[in-house]
Amino acid sequence: MIDIKHLRENPKLYKDNNKKKNKDIKVIDEVLELDKKWRSLKVQVDNLRHERNSISENINKAKKSKDDRKASDLIKKAKEIPEILKKIEEEEKEIFEKLNKGIAKIPTLMEKKVPHGKSDKDNIVRKKSGKPKSFNFPVRNHVEIIENLGLGDFDASAKVSGAGFYYLKGDLALLNQALIRFIIDLMSKKKYTYIEPPLMVHKKVAEAAEDFEAFKTKIYKIQDEDLYLIPTSEHSILGMLSEKITPEKNLPLKFLGYSMCFRKEIGSHGINEKGLWRTHQFNKVEQFIFCHPRDSWKYYNELKKNSEEIMKKLKLPYRIIESCSGDLGDWKAKGEDIEVYRPTTKDYGEVTSLSNCVDSQSRGLNIKGISKKGEKYFLHTLNNTAIATSRIMVAILENHQQKDGSVKIPSALHKYMNGKKVLKRSGNKKQNE
Repeated sequence: MIDIKHLRENPKLYKDNNKKKNKDIKVIDEVLELDKKWRSLKVQVDNLRHERNSISENINKAKKSKDDRKASDLIKKAKEIPEILKKIEEEEKEIFEKLNKGIAKIPTLMEKKVPHGKSDKDNIVRKKSGKPKSFNFPVRNHVEIIENLGLGDFDASAKVSGAGFYYLKGDLALLNQALIRFIIDLMSKKKYTYIEPPLMVHKKVAEAAEDFEAFKTKIYKIQDEDLYLIPTSEHSILGMLSEKITPEKNLPLKFLGYSMCFRKEIGSHGINEKGLWRTHQFNKVEQFIFCHPRDSWKYYNELKKNSEEIMKKLKLPYRIIESCSGDLGDWKAKGEDIEVYRPTTKDYGEVTSLSNCVDSQSRGLNIKGISKKGEKYFLHTLNNTAIATSRIMVAILENHQQKDGSVKIPSALHKYMNGKKVLKRSGNKKQNE
C-alpha cells in the first residue's frame, strides 16, 4: 500500500513508475479524483457534525433565555441535519472504499536502478558462483535417486493425498531435519530470533503481505473461516507486529521463521507428478527484518549475503537473478532470486527470493516505529528465503550424486546427520521399501 499524501504531491513519479512496470497510468488520475471527492465529502460531514453540535448548544441557550420562536426554528433545522448527514456519510463511505481499492492497485515505487523489462525473460543475471560439476556417468534425476535408495515414496503419497505430496524416509527425512537445524544454528549466531509461527492467517494479513488478488488462487482457504494456510512464514511474521509501535532503540528486529508451507501452485508451472521441486506442502525457513527506513538497503544486502553463504557451505553452484520492472511484484521496491544449478535440466532453478518491500506491507497493518522525539513512521520490511528444504534436497541429490547411486552429504551437515557422510541404500531392504 502506498502513501496517498505522497501520491498527491508526486503524481508524475507514480505515473513514471507505472510506465516502467508496463501498467496503465489512468489508475493514478482515477485515484487522485476519488481522493479529491472523498476529502470534499469528509469536509461536508465534519461541517455538518459541527453544525449539529452548535445548533444543540444554541437550542439550550434559546430555551434558557425563553426565546421559544428561535428555539423552535433551531429544533426544526436540527431535525433536518441527520437525514442530510446520513446521505453524505454513506456517499463518503462508498467513495472511501473505492479509493482504498484504487490505492491498492498502485505499485510501490521501485528502486531507481531496477532494470526495465516486460517479463521474467528480461530479468538480469547479476552473479554466478561455483562451477557445475562434470559427470562421467549418466546423471539421474532426484526422483530416480530417491526411489533407487528407497528413501521416499511418491506413489503412496499420490494415493493418500494426490500429486504434489511426498513421503520422506530414513536418512532423507533426517537430511530434511539436518538442513533445518543447520540453518537455525547458522542464523542464530547472526542474532536472528528463531520463531515457529502460526500456519494460518486472517485475510487482512494475507492482503497486506502481497498482491492478494493475484495470489489467492495459489493459497488454500479454510472453508467457512476467515483463515488461509500460509504459503510462507513471511505472512505470519509480518502480522506479528500488526498495530504495534516499536521504539527505535529496539530496531532492527531480525527473525528466522520455520514452518510448513502450503501452495496450490495453480498456473503455468503446474505440479510435478513426482518429486520434490514443486509441491503443495514443503518446509521452509524464512529470514525477515523490520527496520528503520534509512537502513533497509543495508539489510537487503545482508539478507542476500546470508543466502550466498548458505549456498557456499552446501557446495552448490548458483546464480543471482534480479527481477526486472515487469516481473517485480507490485509490493516490492526491488527483488532478487538465487537459483541453483541442476545437472539434470542443465539449467538453474529458484531456491530463494529476496525482497525489499519498503513500507508497503507495514502500511497495510499499521506497523510503526517511534523515535526518541516521539516521531512515528512506518517500518520497512524485508524478507528472503533462508532455505526451502525440498528444493535444496533436490540440488544436493542431483549435484552430489555418485556413480554407484549414492549421494555425498555436504560436510556442513555431517554433525546434524550423526556423522553420516553419504546417503546410500540401507542393508535393511524392507525398511526402505
